[in-house]
Amino acid sequence: MTARSTRCTTAAKTRTSRLAAVAAIAVAGSMLLTACGDQTNSQKPEGGSSSAVASNAPLFSKLPADIQKAGKIKVGTDASYAPMEFTQGEKIVGVDPDIAEALSKQLGVKFEFTSGTFDGLITSIYTGRQDLIMSSMTDNKKRQEGLDDSGKKIGKGIDFVDYFSSGVSLLVKKGNPQHINSLDDLCGKTVAVQRGTIYEDTFKAQATKCGDKKLTIQAFDTDAEAQTRVKAGGAVADLNDYPVASYIAKTSGGGNDFEVTGNQSDVGLFGIGVSKDKTQLRDAIKEALDAAIKDGSYGQALKQWNVEGSAVKQATVNAGQ
Repeated sequence: MTARSTRCTTAAKTRTSRLAAVAAIAVAGSMLLTACGDQTNSQKPEGGSSSAVASNAPLFSKLPADIQKAGKIKVGTDASYAPMEFTQGEKIVGVDPDIAEALSKQLGVKFEFTSGTFDGLITSIYTGRQDLIMSSMTDNKKRQEGLDDSGKKIGKGIDFVDYFSSGVSLLVKKGNPQHINSLDDLCGKTVAVQRGTIYEDTFKAQATKCGDKKLTIQAFDTDAEAQTRVKAGGAVADLNDYPVASYIAKTSGGGNDFEVTGNQSDVGLFGIGVSKDKTQLRDAIKEALDAAIKDGSYGQALKQWNVEGSAVKQATVNAGQ
């Protein structure tokens, strides 16, 4: 399970536990489809591409006529998930806005981000309030087909242009003194984790796998406490979503406290959400992403946030499972 993949009825608990860590490091769940309502108008637009309308852009002609006329693409997001999307002052910044900037240069229109609640983003596509979703949303079949967790049809679903691959990663002390490279290396050692998260569940599953070679799990109220324990040497590793773990490694102590180790596990795809009625827009976004991958601007956006390990080699549509 990757970030932002829970359903509405459990969103509050799951996202609170996950985003506590994000709030700490940034200093500053979701409803699967429709039941929570459209809440993306809860804040004014706070950021996005600064590119001017440019009809001579390589892929401007690929866009639907109404987008060409408007000169902008309205993007719904929940700007509370550093480093993917978060606020600095009045501006929304992060991986997704930087990728949008690369797409903007290909398409010749502005990407105007508006922050709202995550559980209202899909409804904002249904109502037409937003043209796209860029909010670290996991692409899966249920969202594509408009199904709830029981398989009941509750909406028409949306399409995804897949742009980012993310799983969970181990965060260890800088220099990796215990030579941790996988979950199996944790057997016989002590780990720290935020209580009530899927990461704690992952460690518990590994503890069962370790058997007599006991894995000791220390659970804390916040991920910041778990990080402190690892930094102090009282635990060998913490676990978090890859982009969040990478952001911690890059920013904590000026990059001198932690590092990410081993391969990502439970990897899934994040997708740019588009209405199923807007296939021309979907295809234009896909073509723009492929062009940005080819010219290097996509890779540069990821490099800036230390998440190159989540790059996709080409754009795909509805490739999530």
